[in-house]
Amino acid sequence: MKILFADSIDEQRLGPLTSAGHDCIIDGSLSADDLPGAIAHADVLVVRSTKVTAATIEAATNLSLIVRAGAGTDNIDKASASAKGIYVCNVPGKNAVAVAELTMGLLLSIDRNIADNVSDLRAGVWNKKLYTKASGLAGKNLAIVGLGEIGLALAERAKGFGLTVSAVRKDDRSDATLQRIRQIGIRLVDDQATLLADADIVSIHVPKSASTAGLVDAAFLAQLPDGAVVLNTSRGEVVDEAALIAALDTRSMRAGLDVFANEPSSGTGEFASEIARHPSVVGTHHIGASTDQAQAAVAEGTIEVIEAYIDGGVINCVNLATTSEATGCLTVRHLDQVGVLAQVFAVLRKNGLNVQQMSNQVFADNGAAVATIRVGHCPDDAVLAELERIDEVLAATATGDDA
Repeated sequence: MKILFADSIDEQRLGPLTSAGHDCIIDGSLSADDLPGAIAHADVLVVRSTKVTAATIEAATNLSLIVRAGAGTDNIDKASASAKGIYVCNVPGKNAVAVAELTMGLLLSIDRNIADNVSDLRAGVWNKKLYTKASGLAGKNLAIVGLGEIGLALAERAKGFGLTVSAVRKDDRSDATLQRIRQIGIRLVDDQATLLADADIVSIHVPKSASTAGLVDAAFLAQLPDGAVVLNTSRGEVVDEAALIAALDTRSMRAGLDVFANEPSSGTGEFASEIARHPSVVGTHHIGASTDQAQAAVAEGTIEVIEAYIDGGVINCVNLATTSEATGCLTVRHLDQVGVLAQVFAVLRKNGLNVQQMSNQVFADNGAAVATIRVGHCPDDAVLAELERIDEVLAATATGDDA
């Protein structure tokens, strides 16, 4: 299998792949514009920040898996990948500690004016009188918007600084997550308005999506007390920068930002950003996940995703349908012989039954199997009878909303 790594990765971690005979090509210099010409006959593409466009996916002849070496997949054209039956997988949670650490660093820098301290010292200015003015963190209220792995990691560290941590209650959290919330001591509230009303600090940890674009807008900021601190280490597009600038100018708010709406597409370059230059902002260069520890963990997770795929499995896939329009379920017990399922599918096709999901399990010893097939609508008795006329089919039954 040919695996193209379009961003840097620790080559020592590729041992399991190379020793198994897979061709691993590493080229961290590739840009989004370069990828269509470089994808060639690659079976797997691994990227970090490099954009995977429709042009790249169209140019690929063998590509069947794209791995985002990290959590967010907004740099990958998932619609184009889905149209060509290409899996898009990510490596979530591996950089959570690194992002949480940077978030705390931004908060500490804001409270103690660390960036301005350093700037003055390097300029030969001593101003202890100015920089002794700091509020402190203990006892302050931290509201976390987006209580995933990063939000939880931040909460653990914030509690160590004596902060009260709050988040919105959600019904779909797993038992393991709820247990971790209780262990950390996170206060859960019913809605966002309640969360923000008494927040001294709000930290944003949501993925970039249509529903989160501009989440932190004028209405969001209006719910915060004057003087609140806004932290964003998720994606720049989550914040309405004009609205945040207005709040910084008029309400004594401050912000710690690792991400911006118009970041350069390359690692270096000119950056004209009004909010990045704002005196009430402490900013960094989208480096939340950029620690050696995080990159090692992400590399290991990336290899796990690839190895699982080679072994016939798919983990952390983000572009598979989470719901199905199938209203019928067909169960076919059959002999485990070559060509049986092909005959079953031929019958379904002739009768206009679209297969949306299926599994086929083989029984021990006697060579029988059972296929469970989710189809667009429930097969009628005539279809079932046609299936049972196949010599190798033992029985066919159907259930569904329209049975």
